[in-house]
Amino acid sequence: MLTKEQIAQRIAREIKDGQYINLGIGIPTLVANYIPSHLQVVLQSENGLLGIGPYPKQAEMDPDLVNAGKETISMVRGSSLFDSAEAFAMIRGGHIDVAILGALELSENGDISNWKISSGLIKGVGGALDLVASNAKLFVAMRHCHKDGSSKLKKQCKFPVTGLRCVHKIFTDLGVFSILPEGGFKLVEKAPGVDLDEIRQKTEGRLVIKGEIPEMTGFAK
Repeated sequence: MLTKEQIAQRIAREIKDGQYINLGIGIPTLVANYIPSHLQVVLQSENGLLGIGPYPKQAEMDPDLVNAGKETISMVRGSSLFDSAEAFAMIRGGHIDVAILGALELSENGDISNWKISSGLIKGVGGALDLVASNAKLFVAMRHCHKDGSSKLKKQCKFPVTGLRCVHKIFTDLGVFSILPEGGFKLVEKAPGVDLDEIRQKTEGRLVIKGEIPEMTGFAK
């Protein structure tokens, strides 16, 4: 199965030149470390940052520069700082091309649940509500299963739903999936060494496997 870093590496291959991208908390923040240097992209954070760079080395950390997940970040040349109201205006105004979010659960129809107050870890729905309602293409990065082994890819979400029919592509430690128009998780790629039976066993929702499924390659060591 893939590590969090490998999931982030795989997502980075989806990024296109010139895009404006919002990175959610958790695995999505790692994507900044793997964006190819030849691409000109701009990373946006809902707490008021435009032009986020990779995670800084310890000697370069600035406690006043943090992302939406309260992690210290770096800033690239030409970056700008502003209030969160302006950051959300960018999101609601349709100026973000791609949003990469974590999730607690997904439904086979493309619904996403990524908050739960009683967990004590996420205080509320936050900016995700605006991101899933924007025109941004939504990628989801997450573990395939909960810690108890139950699937996060479900027929219907059991946690509070953040957005309906909004997910475009899913990246887990077992593979890459797309959402079919009629509903269902279509397996696009599988993680190295992962058996298709394991993916079937760990996917509660409708799983569609057609033809030969390629195995992911090209991970940095």
